[in-house]
Amino acid sequence: MKPVKERIATLAVFLANGFGIGAWAVEVPRIKESLALSDTALGIALFAFALGAIVAMPLAGRLAPRFGSGRATALLAVAFVIALPLPALMPGFLPLCIALLVLGASNGALDVSMNGHASTIETEWRAPIMSSFHAAWSAGGLLGAASGALIQTWGGGIVGGLAWPAVFIGVIVVAAALLALRDIGERAADSGGGLALPSAGVMRLAALAFLCMMVEGAVADWSAVFLRSTLEGDASVAALGYSAFALSMAACRIVGDVSVRRFGPSTVVAIGGLIAATGLALVLGLPNVVTACLGFALVGIGLANIVPVIFSAAGRSTATPAIGVSMAATAGYAGFLVGPPLIGLGAGFVGLRLALGVLVAAALIVCLFGGRAVSQPGGVAATAGN
Repeated sequence: MKPVKERIATLAVFLANGFGIGAWAVEVPRIKESLALSDTALGIALFAFALGAIVAMPLAGRLAPRFGSGRATALLAVAFVIALPLPALMPGFLPLCIALLVLGASNGALDVSMNGHASTIETEWRAPIMSSFHAAWSAGGLLGAASGALIQTWGGGIVGGLAWPAVFIGVIVVAAALLALRDIGERAADSGGGLALPSAGVMRLAALAFLCMMVEGAVADWSAVFLRSTLEGDASVAALGYSAFALSMAACRIVGDVSVRRFGPSTVVAIGGLIAATGLALVLGLPNVVTACLGFALVGIGLANIVPVIFSAAGRSTATPAIGVSMAATAGYAGFLVGPPLIGLGAGFVGLRLALGVLVAAALIVCLFGGRAVSQPGGVAATAGN
């Protein structure tokens, strides 16, 4: 019997996490302005978020064997809900860094736990369904960004911009836990190992995952800041870019498996990289409301199904699929987390627009080299993405 309730409950957690990150993304410009932070200072603060996640991710992997993946996911989801409003309450740069360290740790730990739990459900389901979880995450990002824009339009402050989403996702998490956020199957054994030297093929796939998710993370954290400074509009207008990105990515992930079966993994990766590069170049070269929405939508369309294909190829490149996927995922999450602060640091030296130009180069590298890297013998079954 398929774990239908468990799947629904876990989808809800992915939705809640995406909602929280979307709400945070559109509040970044207002927090930057309220604390009078430079681009470099904001980059350092975002690095604290990345550092918290990087430290927490390997530790979170030990919670599932001890508490069970379902229970660990529920506990970490609650921690994320509590941590989400903290940045809005901080009076200065240093307290903001501490708050983002905590928020990053809770988000990174939840990311590992909920993906592990989703993988367990997929095993019990006996069919590839991981893309649906990440489609829910993308949909949550869209809804979170939209809610943030509405709160700003209605005159809500920074605290309300993060507190109200925290209340909303808190209700979702509690409902999911009560519904069926519980362990299924056999509990994984705790292992202190797991470190292995990857092959050259897996290293190439990991590098591609790093580049793709670096672009995704930078769009999440810097799109609104760039548009706010370039368009000289209000925060709600600046949030349209991320909303277009999240909407297009969520929509394309729904049909991701169909696209891979019809066009092949190499084509999906190569064309996707080209589409993403085109969208980024459009936004940076001709910034206005129309090109911002169109350009960031193209970025979402291009990136939507690249990482799932990379994860599948990585799984086929090692003796055990989980080993290859974990290596590619670790590199990808590293790109997602460290990319935004690196953009901020670069902006302090060359300006934000030129710093964001690095993302165009990253997408072009994926376009040129990604197709060959994923074109390995064997069928492709899209398994994951973020």
